[in-house]
Amino acid sequence: MRARQSEKAKNRINLALIPQIIRVAKISKGLLFLSFMLALVEVLSALAGPYLVGIAINQIAGKGMVDFGRLYKAAGMVAAAYFISAVASYFSAYINNVLTQNTVKNIRDRMSGKLHRLSLKYLDAHPHGDTISRFINDVKLIGDGVLLGFYQLFSGIVTILGIIGFMIYINLYVALAVIFLTPLSIFVAAFITKRTQKHFKEQQRLVGELNGICQEYISGQKVVIAFNYQEDTVEKFRKVNGQLWGVSMKAGFYSSLSNPSARFVNNLVYLAAGIFGILLNLSVGSIGSFLMYSNKYSRPFNDISNVLTQLQAALASAERVMDFLSGEEESPDGDVVLDKEKVEGNILFDSVFFSYTEDTELIRDFNLLALKGKKVAIVGRTGSGKTTLVNLLMRFYDVDSGKISIDGVNIRSATRNSLRSCFGMVLQDTWLFEGTIRDNIAYGMPDAPEKDIIRAARLAHCHDFVMSLEKGYDTRIGEQGGSLSEGQKQLISIARAMLLDAPVLILDEATSNIDTRTERLISKAFELLTQGKTSFVIAHRLSTIKNVDIILVLENGNIIEQGSHEELLQRGGAYARLYYSQFAAEA
Repeated sequence: MRARQSEKAKNRINLALIPQIIRVAKISKGLLFLSFMLALVEVLSALAGPYLVGIAINQIAGKGMVDFGRLYKAAGMVAAAYFISAVASYFSAYINNVLTQNTVKNIRDRMSGKLHRLSLKYLDAHPHGDTISRFINDVKLIGDGVLLGFYQLFSGIVTILGIIGFMIYINLYVALAVIFLTPLSIFVAAFITKRTQKHFKEQQRLVGELNGICQEYISGQKVVIAFNYQEDTVEKFRKVNGQLWGVSMKAGFYSSLSNPSARFVNNLVYLAAGIFGILLNLSVGSIGSFLMYSNKYSRPFNDISNVLTQLQAALASAERVMDFLSGEEESPDGDVVLDKEKVEGNILFDSVFFSYTEDTELIRDFNLLALKGKKVAIVGRTGSGKTTLVNLLMRFYDVDSGKISIDGVNIRSATRNSLRSCFGMVLQDTWLFEGTIRDNIAYGMPDAPEKDIIRAARLAHCHDFVMSLEKGYDTRIGEQGGSLSEGQKQLISIARAMLLDAPVLILDEATSNIDTRTERLISKAFELLTQGKTSFVIAHRLSTIKNVDIILVLENGNIIEQGSHEELLQRGGAYARLYYSQFAAEA
């Protein structure tokens, strides 16, 4: 019973989302009101037409001479009614298009702003393809479905009430005969609506999952091919695509029932109007008006059925968008503004505890003091917490307890922008955006002079290969670096960090994709870059950290060894085992 009630709740249209959509989309209430008023004028003008046509028919079909004056007047009124309806329809369509496009634009702007405030915890828990689907597909469905859907719903209801009013005015008994068949139309609409809602919700979920699979496989195509995983990839895609096909077929089948079902009811109403009109000896014009009204009467029920189906799909998308907009944000910003030029770079980890999930503690009672100009290397097995320290230092995540401070200022008291401007980062996974090479190097300092950009590129040893390109620094590169090699992309990332010249550097295996000769040159450049700066080096190749001031060996988020390269080798502990496992041949 509870399961059935839960299923009914899922299939119910959540009208509470409508005020949220209006607020988030910043929909103009004035334009919205004008749109509905135009819909009212359009419908009522169109509905006056059949009544006036009946009057005109009676002038022709009546006994005796035709009163052409009254006939021309009736015909003119018919023409005027339909003209007014057409003009109102034109302007309402224009206003609705403006409202729809503004809705899509404003919701996407809101989501874009939210994206930069979301915690990494939320983003890490949701596939990127699904998030993209919310930005593109779901927002488009909201724009097309909610506003236009409610406009059409309003028009349909006004049409039904207007037709009933005109029919009662012409003849109460024939009107009652037509109205008597109304519950059948409502039953058909309810039957279809109930069975389409759950399928449209599942359809949108599967579209997001399919987008995630596509993004994953396209970006990782080389890995897929290298590991001969093509067949498994195709099979996984086919499985989800097949599920999407099945759900879409069911949703399409039930929604397609609305037209033939409504046409059947429409024919019954049409037949009832004709028979009762003849039996009650109505005039030819009145019967003609009734037939026209009965023809129009069932159509709104069909439209409403389609609109409800459309609304269900749109509101299912709205739920996904609102879920995104209500996602957990980063903790509140501090109010201390750090001046990059004055920050020395003294970093303190004081009794830091942290876990990604409540049931799994990763970092426990971590303490570290890194003074200005010191080079700190962090090594350890995969999952030991190396990258987590960087995430905490940059406030991508906040500590559970304890504190991290820079020059004595708790980083939670500082604004994130000023804090992050104090760090230069070079990660193992390079990130470049679509634009010129110059723009990518100057990403952290968009107003940097040309000479500084070139100087940073020379220090990073990428100036020569950049100048070998047809347009040099003005060469545009595509998404994720386009045709550049991994090594070239990493050199550009290093140049970006060198240009920023931040007081604290974070190097996460920054030379992993670079050949040995260039790595030596880059190491010399880093020696110059890190002079007087605090540096954190996450190292996998231990040969790159022989000359750092202190090496921290992590295991399960705790420092199990610390010291210089030579000291740790002499101890013969965890570091020595890691080192000799890499260099057993040389040893």
